[in-house]
Parts: sequence; C-alpha cells; structure tokens
Amino acid sequence: MSLDEIRKRFPGSAAAGLRPMKVRGDHDLNPGFEPSQGKLREAAVLVPLVDRPEELTVIFTQRTANLTAHAGQISFPGGRMESDDRDPEDTALRETEEEIGLARDRIEVLGRLDTYVTRTGFRVIPVVGLVRPPFQMTPDPTEVAEVFEVPLAAILDPTNPQRHSREFQGAQRYFYAFPYQQRFIWGATAGMLVNLCDVLRAEGLGGDCLGSDRLGDAPAGSTP
Repeated sequence: MSLDEIRKRFPGSAAAGLRPMKVRGDHDLNPGFEPSQGKLREAAVLVPLVDRPEELTVIFTQRTANLTAHAGQISFPGGRMESDDRDPEDTALRETEEEIGLARDRIEVLGRLDTYVTRTGFRVIPVVGLVRPPFQMTPDPTEVAEVFEVPLAAILDPTNPQRHSREFQGAQRYFYAFPYQQRFIWGATAGMLVNLCDVLRAEGLGGDCLGSDRLGDAPAGSTP
C-alpha cells in the first residue's frame, strides 16, 4: 500500500471525499456502557505511521507502572487538550513532543480517525501522522517506560483484531485486542486501531476490519 493510497483514505485529502465520521468507544462492544456526554474531557493522540525504507510501522508507547491512570498499558502518545492548543492536531503534536521527544517538524498530519469516547471520561481525537526518518526520540521517564514500533502489516493482518472479555463490575465486558509478539495492545488503543483498519481496508484491502471471534481473558490486573 503506497503512501499516496494512505493519504487518500483520510478526510481533507484533495482526492478523497469526506467519509462519515462516527463516535466510537468502549460501548461499541458493550451497548449501554457509554459515559455521560456532559462530563467528557477533551484529548487527542497521535497515531504515528513511520515511513521506514523496508515497510511502514506504527509507534506505540508503554506507560510507566506508577501512573494513576492506565499504568503499564500500551498507548499512543497524547493527552488532554490545553487552553492554548489551537486544535486537536496541535494537542497531539505537542503531547508527542513532550512524551517521547519526537519533533513535530518530522511529522506530516494526514487526517483524523473517528472520535473515541473512553469509559474513563475522555473524548479523544486520534490524529494520524506520517513520521519521516531520520528522527530522534527521548521518552519522558515519568510517563513512558518504553517506545516501540509494530509493522503496519501486522496491524492489518486479517486475524486482527481479536475480541476478548473479562468480568468487570459484575458484568462480562468485551474489548478488542491486537497481540504482537510478546505485546498485548488492547483497550482504547486497540479500538482506535480497529478504526485505522477500517479506513485503510476500505478500498482494495478486503473490507472492514472485522477481526477474529476468538475470546480470551484480559491481562492480569487490567481493566476494560
């Protein structure tokens, strides 16, 4: 899949019509699990696609174990919108620079994925960006335990995403997951990856990102 083809998948591309935007979230697999719309806090993340000579990859971070929210989980760089941020793109680029030291002048913003609403009360705008090597990264040790890359082809593998479940607050909750080697990408990050699959597979890649019907358990200590 060429970079030109990827660019055409996103709203704002000169060659693409505006695709319908949706509000996704934990409630996609758990109807009735929506948070109150009036209490949502605005946030944005960067979905960084790296233009490596051998293949496209996706950058992820693993959060440190001492954070109060989502400790140890795999995520995209990002965070809350600040009052002086111009727009979600500005938030995503600023947070990426602060969290992993990736300079914004190495990133070409391609477009947005659907808004993602989390159970923890955030309305997140995922911003897709193309990262041009060479670049340096300096992770903030207070927030980021590790930065790593996963081939985009692994994300688009037809066996992904898997659907897992665990008991939470007395009910069975379902969620998407993307296993890769010893990694387990799940939660909101996996939900955004499902959306990325939908967009990139929309033309010529075999339809929607339906994933497998395999059900399993969440990692120990995790929360849907």
